[in-house]
Amino acid sequence: MWIKTGECMSQATTCFTLVDLFSGAGGMSFGFHRHPSFRVIAAADAELGKPSSGGGALQCNATYARNIGVTPVAIDLSTVAADALPERLGLDASTRINVLSACPPCTGFSRANPSNHLSDDLRNSLVRRCAQFAAVLDVDILVMENARELIRGNFSHHYHGLCRDLTELGYAVSGATHLLSRFGLPQIRERAIVIAVKRPLSMRTLDDLWDGWRVRDEALTVRRAFAAIDPRSSGVETYPGFASSEVIRRLRATPRDGGSWMDLLSRPDRDQLLTPAMQRIARERRFGSYPDVYGRMAWDKPAPTIKRECAHVGNGRYAHPEEDRLCSVREMAMLQGFPNDFIFADAALSNLYRHIGDAVPPLISHQIAHLCEWILTGRRPTFMETFLPGTHLTPEDVIRDGRSIHADPPDGSARVSGF
Repeated sequence: MWIKTGECMSQATTCFTLVDLFSGAGGMSFGFHRHPSFRVIAAADAELGKPSSGGGALQCNATYARNIGVTPVAIDLSTVAADALPERLGLDASTRINVLSACPPCTGFSRANPSNHLSDDLRNSLVRRCAQFAAVLDVDILVMENARELIRGNFSHHYHGLCRDLTELGYAVSGATHLLSRFGLPQIRERAIVIAVKRPLSMRTLDDLWDGWRVRDEALTVRRAFAAIDPRSSGVETYPGFASSEVIRRLRATPRDGGSWMDLLSRPDRDQLLTPAMQRIARERRFGSYPDVYGRMAWDKPAPTIKRECAHVGNGRYAHPEEDRLCSVREMAMLQGFPNDFIFADAALSNLYRHIGDAVPPLISHQIAHLCEWILTGRRPTFMETFLPGTHLTPEDVIRDGRSIHADPPDGSARVSGF
Protein backbone atom coordinates (compact mmCIF):
# COMPACT_ATOMS: atom_id res chain seq x y z
CA MET A 1 0.00 0.00 0.00
CA TRP A 2 1.05 3.62 -0.28
CA ILE A 3 0.69 6.37 2.32
CA LYS A 4 0.34 10.03 1.53
CA THR A 5 1.76 12.18 4.32
CA GLY A 6 3.19 15.56 3.43
CA GLU A 7 1.39 16.78 0.35
CA CYS A 8 -1.46 16.11 -2.05
CA MET A 9 -1.01 13.35 -4.60
CA SER A 10 -2.05 15.47 -7.54
CA GLN A 11 0.01 18.26 -9.06
CA ALA A 12 -2.98 20.59 -8.86
CA THR A 13 -2.37 23.96 -7.27
CA THR A 14 -5.25 23.46 -4.82
CA CYS A 15 -4.69 21.19 -1.84
CA PHE A 16 -7.42 20.90 0.78
CA THR A 17 -6.93 19.86 4.39
CA LEU A 18 -8.85 17.65 6.80
CA VAL A 19 -8.81 17.41 10.60
CA ASP A 20 -10.48 14.32 12.09
CA LEU A 21 -11.87 14.36 15.64
CA PHE A 22 -13.02 11.09 17.21
CA SER A 23 -10.95 9.56 14.45
CA GLY A 24 -11.15 5.90 15.47
CA ALA A 25 -9.28 3.55 13.15
CA GLY A 26 -9.57 6.04 10.28
CA GLY A 27 -12.70 5.12 8.35
CA MET A 28 -13.65 8.73 7.61
CA SER A 29 -10.09 9.93 7.12
CA PHE A 30 -9.21 7.13 4.73
CA GLY A 31 -11.76 8.27 2.16
CA PHE A 32 -10.18 11.73 2.16
CA HIS A 33 -6.66 10.30 2.32
CA ARG A 34 -7.29 8.50 -0.95
CA HIS A 35 -8.66 11.64 -2.61
CA PRO A 36 -5.89 13.28 -4.68
CA SER A 37 -6.71 16.81 -3.53
CA PHE A 38 -6.96 16.24 0.23
CA ARG A 39 -4.34 16.01 2.95
CA VAL A 40 -5.09 14.78 6.48
CA ILE A 41 -3.15 17.06 8.83
CA ALA A 42 -4.33 16.13 12.33
CA ALA A 43 -6.51 13.68 14.22
CA ALA A 44 -7.58 13.01 17.80
CA ASP A 45 -9.07 10.05 19.64
CA ALA A 46 -8.97 9.05 23.31
CA GLU A 47 -9.19 5.34 22.37
CA LEU A 48 -11.96 4.66 24.87
CA GLY A 49 -13.37 1.18 24.35
CA LYS A 50 -16.31 1.89 26.66
CA PRO A 51 -17.02 4.38 29.47
CA SER A 52 -15.53 2.07 32.10
CA SER A 53 -12.28 1.54 30.22
CA GLY A 54 -9.32 3.85 30.38
CA GLY A 55 -7.76 5.80 27.57
CA GLY A 56 -5.86 3.69 25.10
CA ALA A 57 -8.00 0.59 25.60
CA LEU A 58 -9.38 0.62 22.06
CA GLN A 59 -5.91 0.66 20.40
CA CYS A 60 -7.30 2.44 17.34
CA ASN A 61 -4.65 5.16 17.00
CA ALA A 62 -1.97 2.71 15.89
CA THR A 63 -4.29 1.38 13.17
CA TYR A 64 -5.03 4.93 12.09
CA ALA A 65 -1.35 5.91 11.93
CA ARG A 66 -0.41 2.79 9.99
CA ASN A 67 -2.97 3.51 7.26
CA ILE A 68 -3.16 7.31 7.16
CA GLY A 69 0.42 8.25 8.03
CA VAL A 70 -0.67 10.64 10.80
CA THR A 71 -0.58 9.71 14.48
CA PRO A 72 -3.73 10.87 16.30
CA VAL A 73 -3.36 12.83 19.52
CA ALA A 74 -4.74 10.82 22.43
CA ILE A 75 -6.93 13.46 24.08
CA ASP A 76 -10.39 13.32 25.64
CA LEU A 77 -12.46 15.70 23.56
CA SER A 78 -15.13 15.86 26.25
CA THR A 79 -12.77 17.76 28.53
CA VAL A 80 -10.40 19.73 26.31
CA ALA A 81 -11.33 23.42 25.99
CA ALA A 82 -12.32 24.29 22.45
CA ASP A 83 -9.92 27.25 22.24
CA ALA A 84 -7.06 24.94 23.34
CA LEU A 85 -7.76 22.43 20.59
CA PRO A 86 -5.46 23.87 17.87
CA GLU A 87 -2.46 23.78 20.19
CA ARG A 88 -3.31 20.27 21.42
CA LEU A 89 -3.48 19.11 17.81
CA GLY A 90 -0.16 20.77 16.98
CA LEU A 91 -1.72 23.14 14.46
CA ASP A 92 -0.08 26.41 13.58
CA ALA A 93 -2.27 29.51 13.75
CA SER A 94 -1.78 30.08 10.04
CA THR A 95 -2.94 26.57 9.06
CA ARG A 96 -6.03 26.64 6.87
CA ILE A 97 -8.49 23.84 7.62
CA ASN A 98 -11.05 23.14 4.94
CA VAL A 99 -12.91 20.16 6.35
CA LEU A 100 -13.51 19.02 9.91
CA SER A 101 -14.70 15.46 10.44
CA ALA A 102 -16.31 15.19 13.87
CA CYS A 103 -18.02 11.87 14.56
CA PRO A 104 -18.62 11.59 18.32
CA PRO A 105 -19.56 8.21 19.80
CA CYS A 106 -22.90 6.89 18.59
CA THR A 107 -23.33 4.40 21.45
CA GLY A 108 -25.47 6.80 23.46
CA PHE A 109 -27.90 7.24 20.56
CA SER A 110 -27.95 3.79 18.96
CA ARG A 111 -31.07 1.65 19.32
CA ALA A 112 -28.74 -1.32 19.86
CA ASN A 113 -28.70 -0.23 23.52
CA PRO A 114 -32.28 -0.71 24.78
CA SER A 115 -31.89 1.90 27.54
CA ASN A 116 -31.05 4.69 25.10
CA HIS A 117 -34.68 5.66 24.56
CA LEU A 118 -35.00 6.23 28.31
CA SER A 119 -31.79 7.92 29.47
CA ASP A 120 -29.68 10.57 27.81
CA ASP A 121 -26.07 9.35 27.73
CA LEU A 122 -23.53 11.97 28.80
CA ARG A 123 -21.52 11.28 25.64
CA ASN A 124 -24.39 12.64 23.55
CA SER A 125 -23.44 16.17 24.62
CA LEU A 126 -20.29 15.84 22.51
CA VAL A 127 -22.42 16.43 19.41
CA ARG A 128 -23.04 20.05 20.28
CA ARG A 129 -19.40 20.62 21.24
CA CYS A 130 -18.50 19.99 17.62
CA ALA A 131 -19.91 23.41 16.70
CA GLN A 132 -17.38 24.97 19.09
CA PHE A 133 -14.58 22.97 17.49
CA ALA A 134 -15.70 24.09 14.01
CA ALA A 135 -15.72 27.72 15.12
CA VAL A 136 -12.26 27.60 16.72
CA LEU A 137 -10.73 25.84 13.71
CA ASP A 138 -12.66 28.14 11.33
CA VAL A 139 -13.45 25.30 8.93
CA ASP A 140 -15.28 25.60 5.63
CA ILE A 141 -17.14 22.29 6.01
CA LEU A 142 -18.12 20.11 8.96
CA VAL A 143 -19.06 16.47 8.30
CA MET A 144 -20.56 14.16 10.91
CA GLU A 145 -21.77 10.54 10.77
CA ASN A 146 -23.70 8.94 13.61
CA ALA A 147 -26.57 6.60 14.46
CA ARG A 148 -29.90 7.44 12.86
CA GLU A 149 -31.28 8.28 16.32
CA LEU A 150 -29.10 11.37 16.36
CA ILE A 151 -31.78 12.91 14.13
CA ARG A 152 -34.80 10.70 14.76
CA GLY A 153 -34.43 9.55 18.37
CA ASN A 154 -35.71 10.73 21.73
CA PHE A 155 -32.62 12.84 22.32
CA SER A 156 -32.46 14.60 18.97
CA HIS A 157 -32.26 17.91 20.85
CA HIS A 158 -28.49 17.48 20.70
CA TYR A 159 -28.67 17.51 16.91
CA HIS A 160 -31.07 20.46 16.82
CA GLY A 161 -28.81 22.36 19.20
CA LEU A 162 -25.86 21.66 16.91
CA CYS A 163 -27.86 23.00 13.96
CA ARG A 164 -28.77 26.19 15.82
CA ASP A 165 -25.19 26.78 16.91
CA LEU A 166 -23.80 26.22 13.43
CA THR A 167 -26.44 28.43 11.85
CA GLU A 168 -25.51 31.26 14.21
CA LEU A 169 -21.89 30.77 13.16
CA GLY A 170 -22.81 31.29 9.50
CA TYR A 171 -23.17 27.71 8.30
CA ALA A 172 -25.93 26.12 6.26
CA VAL A 173 -26.72 22.68 7.71
CA SER A 174 -28.17 19.56 6.12
CA GLY A 175 -28.87 16.39 8.08
CA ALA A 176 -30.58 13.22 6.92
CA THR A 177 -30.71 9.50 7.61
CA HIS A 178 -29.70 7.11 4.86
CA LEU A 179 -29.57 3.41 4.21
CA LEU A 180 -25.95 3.23 3.08
CA SER A 181 -26.76 0.46 0.62
CA ARG A 182 -28.21 3.34 -1.43
CA PHE A 183 -24.60 4.42 -1.94
CA GLY A 184 -23.18 0.95 -2.57
CA LEU A 185 -22.45 -0.51 0.88
CA PRO A 186 -23.33 -4.26 0.92
CA GLN A 187 -24.92 -4.01 4.33
CA ILE A 188 -28.19 -2.95 5.97
CA ARG A 189 -26.78 0.10 7.73
CA GLU A 190 -28.91 3.16 8.46
CA ARG A 191 -26.95 6.21 9.55
CA ALA A 192 -27.32 9.94 10.02
CA ILE A 193 -25.06 12.13 7.90
CA VAL A 194 -24.73 15.82 8.72
CA ILE A 195 -23.00 18.36 6.49
CA ALA A 196 -22.49 21.99 7.48
CA VAL A 197 -21.18 24.45 4.87
CA LYS A 198 -19.96 27.94 5.62
CA ARG A 199 -21.79 30.54 3.57
CA PRO A 200 -21.46 31.61 0.78
CA LEU A 201 -20.38 28.10 -0.29
CA SER A 202 -23.22 26.07 -1.79
CA MET A 203 -24.65 23.08 0.04
CA ARG A 204 -24.33 19.68 -1.65
CA THR A 205 -25.37 16.28 -0.30
CA LEU A 206 -24.89 12.62 -1.15
CA ASP A 207 -28.38 12.66 -2.64
CA ASP A 208 -27.16 15.32 -5.08
CA LEU A 209 -24.13 13.20 -5.89
CA TRP A 210 -26.25 10.11 -6.59
CA ASP A 211 -29.18 11.86 -8.28
CA GLY A 212 -30.61 9.49 -10.89
CA TRP A 213 -28.15 6.67 -10.23
CA ARG A 214 -28.61 3.43 -8.31
CA VAL A 215 -26.67 0.28 -7.46
CA ARG A 216 -27.60 -3.07 -8.97
CA ASP A 217 -29.12 -5.38 -6.35
CA GLU A 218 -26.62 -8.14 -7.08
CA ALA A 219 -23.76 -5.80 -6.11
CA LEU A 220 -25.12 -5.44 -2.57
CA THR A 221 -24.74 -9.04 -1.45
CA VAL A 222 -22.41 -10.89 0.88
CA ARG A 223 -21.41 -13.13 -2.01
CA ARG A 224 -20.26 -10.19 -4.10
CA ALA A 225 -18.38 -8.58 -1.21
CA PHE A 226 -16.50 -11.73 -0.26
CA ALA A 227 -15.59 -12.39 -3.91
CA ALA A 228 -13.73 -9.06 -3.95
CA ILE A 229 -11.38 -10.01 -1.11
CA ASP A 230 -7.73 -10.24 -2.09
CA PRO A 231 -6.21 -13.30 -0.36
CA ARG A 232 -3.04 -11.28 0.25
CA SER A 233 -4.80 -8.67 2.39
CA SER A 234 -4.51 -8.61 6.17
CA GLY A 235 -7.07 -10.40 8.33
CA VAL A 236 -8.25 -12.91 5.73
CA GLU A 237 -7.76 -15.85 8.08
CA THR A 238 -8.13 -13.87 11.29
CA TYR A 239 -11.13 -14.77 13.43
CA PRO A 240 -11.66 -15.96 17.02
CA GLY A 241 -12.30 -19.48 18.12
CA PHE A 242 -15.30 -20.50 20.20
CA ALA A 243 -15.32 -20.49 23.97
CA SER A 244 -17.26 -23.73 24.35
CA SER A 245 -18.15 -26.92 22.53
CA GLU A 246 -21.84 -26.01 22.92
CA VAL A 247 -21.40 -22.96 20.70
CA ILE A 248 -19.64 -25.06 18.07
CA ARG A 249 -22.41 -27.70 18.10
CA ARG A 250 -25.09 -25.01 17.82
CA LEU A 251 -23.43 -23.36 14.83
CA ARG A 252 -22.81 -26.67 13.07
CA ALA A 253 -26.50 -27.46 13.41
CA THR A 254 -27.56 -24.04 12.07
CA PRO A 255 -28.58 -24.28 8.39
CA ARG A 256 -26.16 -22.81 5.85
CA ASP A 257 -26.87 -19.62 3.93
CA GLY A 258 -28.92 -17.50 6.30
CA GLY A 259 -30.03 -19.97 8.96
CA SER A 260 -30.57 -18.99 12.60
CA TRP A 261 -31.11 -20.69 15.93
CA MET A 262 -34.85 -20.56 15.32
CA ASP A 263 -34.34 -23.22 12.66
CA LEU A 264 -33.26 -25.52 15.48
CA LEU A 265 -36.64 -25.41 17.23
CA SER A 266 -37.97 -28.34 15.20
CA ARG A 267 -34.99 -30.59 15.91
CA PRO A 268 -35.37 -33.45 18.40
CA ASP A 269 -32.11 -32.40 20.09
CA ARG A 270 -33.14 -28.76 20.44
CA ASP A 271 -32.86 -28.80 24.24
CA GLN A 272 -29.18 -29.67 23.91
CA LEU A 273 -28.57 -27.00 21.25
CA LEU A 274 -30.50 -24.00 22.58
CA THR A 275 -29.43 -21.79 25.46
CA PRO A 276 -31.87 -21.31 28.36
CA ALA A 277 -32.57 -17.80 27.08
CA MET A 278 -33.44 -19.14 23.61
CA GLN A 279 -35.77 -21.75 25.12
CA ARG A 280 -37.51 -19.13 27.26
CA ILE A 281 -37.98 -16.73 24.34
CA ALA A 282 -39.36 -19.55 22.19
CA ARG A 283 -41.86 -20.54 24.91
CA GLU A 284 -42.99 -16.94 25.33
CA ARG A 285 -42.87 -16.28 21.58
CA ARG A 286 -41.15 -12.99 22.33
CA PHE A 287 -38.67 -13.01 19.50
CA GLY A 288 -38.07 -9.36 18.50
CA SER A 289 -34.63 -9.11 16.90
CA TYR A 290 -33.31 -12.04 18.91
CA PRO A 291 -33.45 -14.52 15.96
CA ASP A 292 -30.39 -12.79 14.51
CA VAL A 293 -28.03 -13.86 17.31
CA TYR A 294 -26.10 -17.02 16.50
CA GLY A 295 -27.26 -16.61 12.91
CA ARG A 296 -25.46 -17.01 9.60
CA MET A 297 -25.22 -14.38 6.90
CA ALA A 298 -27.03 -15.16 3.64
CA TRP A 299 -24.99 -15.29 0.45
CA ASP A 300 -27.40 -13.38 -1.78
CA LYS A 301 -28.57 -10.69 0.62
CA PRO A 302 -26.85 -7.65 2.12
CA ALA A 303 -25.10 -8.24 5.42
CA PRO A 304 -26.79 -7.21 8.66
CA THR A 305 -25.53 -4.09 10.39
CA ILE A 306 -21.88 -4.60 11.35
CA LYS A 307 -21.82 -3.29 14.93
CA ARG A 308 -18.87 -2.59 17.19
CA GLU A 309 -19.34 -5.85 19.13
CA CYS A 310 -19.33 -8.04 16.04
CA ALA A 311 -16.55 -10.30 17.36
CA HIS A 312 -18.95 -12.94 18.70
CA VAL A 313 -21.65 -14.97 16.95
CA GLY A 314 -23.88 -14.40 19.98
CA ASN A 315 -24.06 -10.66 19.22
CA GLY A 316 -25.74 -10.87 15.82
CA ARG A 317 -25.96 -12.67 12.50
CA TYR A 318 -22.19 -12.67 12.14
CA ALA A 319 -21.42 -16.30 11.33
CA HIS A 320 -20.08 -17.24 7.90
CA PRO A 321 -22.77 -18.35 5.42
CA GLU A 322 -21.23 -21.82 5.08
CA GLU A 323 -18.21 -22.32 7.30
CA ASP A 324 -18.61 -23.00 11.01
CA ARG A 325 -16.94 -19.82 12.24
CA LEU A 326 -17.34 -16.10 12.72
CA CYS A 327 -16.75 -14.00 9.62
CA SER A 328 -13.09 -13.00 9.52
CA VAL A 329 -11.68 -9.54 10.13
CA ARG A 330 -11.22 -9.04 6.39
CA GLU A 331 -14.71 -10.29 5.53
CA MET A 332 -16.26 -7.87 8.03
CA ALA A 333 -14.02 -5.10 6.70
CA MET A 334 -15.09 -5.66 3.09
CA LEU A 335 -18.75 -5.59 4.16
CA GLN A 336 -17.96 -2.29 5.92
CA GLY A 337 -16.44 -0.73 2.81
CA PHE A 338 -12.73 -1.02 3.67
CA PRO A 339 -10.43 -1.64 0.69
CA ASN A 340 -8.16 -4.66 0.51
CA ASP A 341 -5.00 -2.70 1.30
CA PHE A 342 -6.27 -1.23 4.57
CA ILE A 343 -4.14 -2.96 7.23
CA PHE A 344 -5.67 -4.37 10.41
CA ALA A 345 -2.95 -5.24 12.93
CA ASP A 346 -1.26 -4.18 16.16
CA ALA A 347 -4.37 -4.55 18.34
CA ALA A 348 -6.26 -7.19 20.29
CA LEU A 349 -8.50 -9.28 18.05
CA SER A 350 -11.69 -8.02 19.70
CA ASN A 351 -10.51 -4.45 19.09
CA LEU A 352 -9.88 -5.13 15.39
CA TYR A 353 -13.55 -6.03 15.06
CA ARG A 354 -14.49 -2.89 17.03
CA HIS A 355 -12.34 -0.78 14.70
CA ILE A 356 -14.44 -2.08 11.81
CA GLY A 357 -17.87 -1.81 13.44
CA ASP A 358 -17.22 1.69 14.80
CA ALA A 359 -15.95 3.07 11.50
CA VAL A 360 -17.45 5.31 8.88
CA PRO A 361 -17.23 3.01 5.83
CA PRO A 362 -14.36 4.28 3.64
CA LEU A 363 -16.41 3.44 0.55
CA ILE A 364 -18.83 6.14 1.79
CA SER A 365 -16.26 8.60 3.14
CA HIS A 366 -14.50 8.61 -0.23
CA GLN A 367 -17.77 9.79 -1.77
CA ILE A 368 -18.05 12.41 0.99
CA ALA A 369 -14.54 13.61 0.13
CA HIS A 370 -15.56 14.13 -3.50
CA LEU A 371 -18.71 15.86 -2.29
CA CYS A 372 -16.59 18.25 -0.23
CA GLU A 373 -14.36 18.97 -3.20
CA TRP A 374 -17.49 19.79 -5.22
CA ILE A 375 -18.60 22.22 -2.49
CA LEU A 376 -15.18 23.86 -2.29
CA THR A 377 -14.48 24.17 -6.03
CA GLY A 378 -17.87 24.13 -7.74
CA ARG A 379 -16.67 21.28 -9.99
CA ARG A 380 -18.97 18.29 -9.97
CA PRO A 381 -17.01 15.03 -9.87
CA THR A 382 -17.46 12.38 -12.50
CA PHE A 383 -18.97 9.18 -11.20
CA MET A 384 -15.82 7.22 -11.99
CA GLU A 385 -13.82 9.42 -9.62
CA THR A 386 -15.97 8.53 -6.61
CA PHE A 387 -15.20 4.80 -6.60
CA LEU A 388 -12.73 3.69 -3.93
CA PRO A 389 -10.33 1.15 -5.47
CA GLY A 390 -9.99 -2.14 -3.63
CA THR A 391 -13.58 -2.35 -2.43
CA HIS A 392 -16.26 -4.58 -3.94
CA LEU A 393 -18.04 -1.78 -5.85
CA THR A 394 -17.20 -1.29 -9.54
CA PRO A 395 -18.48 1.11 -12.21
CA GLU A 396 -20.46 -1.74 -13.80
CA ASP A 397 -22.52 -2.00 -10.60
CA VAL A 398 -24.11 1.44 -10.97
CA ILE A 399 -26.86 2.13 -13.47
CA ARG A 400 -29.09 4.96 -14.63
CA ASP A 401 -32.24 4.21 -16.62
CA GLY A 402 -30.95 0.70 -17.14
CA ARG A 403 -27.57 1.89 -18.45
CA SER A 404 -24.24 1.41 -16.73
CA ILE A 405 -21.68 4.18 -16.46
CA HIS A 406 -19.73 2.77 -19.39
CA ALA A 407 -22.80 3.26 -21.57
CA ASP A 408 -22.56 7.03 -21.15
CA PRO A 409 -21.39 9.03 -24.15
CA PRO A 410 -17.64 9.68 -24.34
CA ASP A 411 -18.07 13.42 -24.40
CA GLY A 412 -18.79 13.52 -20.66
CA SER A 413 -22.41 14.63 -21.06
CA ALA A 414 -23.37 12.30 -18.19
CA ARG A 415 -22.02 14.97 -15.90
CA VAL A 416 -24.87 17.28 -16.78
CA SER A 417 -27.61 15.11 -15.28
CA GLY A 418 -25.74 13.15 -12.63
CA PHE A 419 -22.01 12.67 -12.87
